[in-house]
Amino acid sequence: MPSNTGQLATTPANTTPETPWHAAFPAPKLTAEVIPRQRVLQVMSMKIANMLLIDVRRTDYEGGTIRGSLNIPAHGFYWNRGTLYELAYKADIEWVVFYCGSSNGRGPRCAGWFLEFVRNVAQDPDMQVMVLEGGIKGWVKAGTQFSERMDGFKAAHWEKVFAEEAETNQTNAGDVTKLTSN
Repeated sequence: MPSNTGQLATTPANTTPETPWHAAFPAPKLTAEVIPRQRVLQVMSMKIANMLLIDVRRTDYEGGTIRGSLNIPAHGFYWNRGTLYELAYKADIEWVVFYCGSSNGRGPRCAGWFLEFVRNVAQDPDMQVMVLEGGIKGWVKAGTQFSERMDGFKAAHWEKVFAEEAETNQTNAGDVTKLTSN
């Protein structure tokens, strides 16, 4: 089994505020499939497969996490993918599901890196690597049957997050209206 023992798991030093953190790493060449949140809930409820959830949030790791998730912030994930594979392989994990806030950036990127490692380095054709539909925000928005499967769930936090998003969307919609009416 491949290993990345001895590699440092820190945030890249060669990034600047203008350069996104992920620019220090190669872009993923593979894209992980999206798994519907309802399917993840079903697997969790019925325990029909060995599934590991990876929460790659870092500074926005607030308001709770899906029960049983492992938090590996995206900024250091690239160096830890070999170790994660070894742990998942030894634990007979069949599905590894990644998520971040909305599963539009960090989650899919880390899932892509992990999928590349699983297929190209470990040459494992069986382990499934996926991205959670909608991320943690989609999970919370989907209702109580989802949020009750969270550790550290704080309703007030999510109400604030969603109110701020709605305000931002409303402001942006107003900007578009101003542009189109001129």
